[in-house]
Amino acid sequence: MADALRRALLLGPLLAAPAPARAAPTQTIGPTAHDFAFEALEGGPLPLSGFRGRVLLVVNTASFCGFTPQYAALQRLHDRHEAAGLSVIGVPSTDFNQESRDAATVREFCDTMFGITFPMAGITPVRGPAAHPFFAWAAERAGPVRWNFHKYLVARDGTRVAGFPAHVPPEAPALQRALAAKLAEAPAA
Repeated sequence: MADALRRALLLGPLLAAPAPARAAPTQTIGPTAHDFAFEALEGGPLPLSGFRGRVLLVVNTASFCGFTPQYAALQRLHDRHEAAGLSVIGVPSTDFNQESRDAATVREFCDTMFGITFPMAGITPVRGPAAHPFFAWAAERAGPVRWNFHKYLVARDGTRVAGFPAHVPPEAPALQRALAAKLAEAPAA
C-alpha cells in the first residue's frame, strides 16, 4: 500500500497535467463539382474533373418542354465563351416527363434541331432522393431544381455555385453578369 501511495504522489502531477497540444485536424471543405462524374450521352464517363479550371454551366435539359428553345441560347453561350473558359454541360432528365428515355433519340434531337456541340450527359435524375450526386450537392448550395432548364453556374475552383431557374434564359442579364464575373476570376493554380 505504501508503494501505491508513493506512486500516486509521484505520478499524480503528471496524470493531472494537460495533454500536450496536438495539431488541429486538417479541415476539408467537402466535395467540389470536380469530384462528380456523369455518364456521357453516347456512353462512357464524363468526369467533371476534366473541366477543372473552367467555369461550368450545368443545365438539366428536356426535348419536349416549353423551355426547350433555350438549347439555342446555350449553344450560343458555348460558342461565344468557350475560349474564355466556359464549359456548358447538358444533362437530359425525365424527372418532369418531357424527355425521351432513349439516349440516341435525345442526341439526334439535339443535333438536328439545335446543332449542339457542348458535352451532354446521359439521361439523369436531377431532383429528389434519386437525384444524381452533383445535383444533390448543387441543390444544397444554390437551391433545388424545380423544372427543366434549371442552370447551375459553377466557379472555376468548383466550390461556388449560383442557381438560375428555368424562367431565367441563358442570355438573361443576371446570368450574363454572374458568368462574366466567374470568367474574370483567374484559374486556380
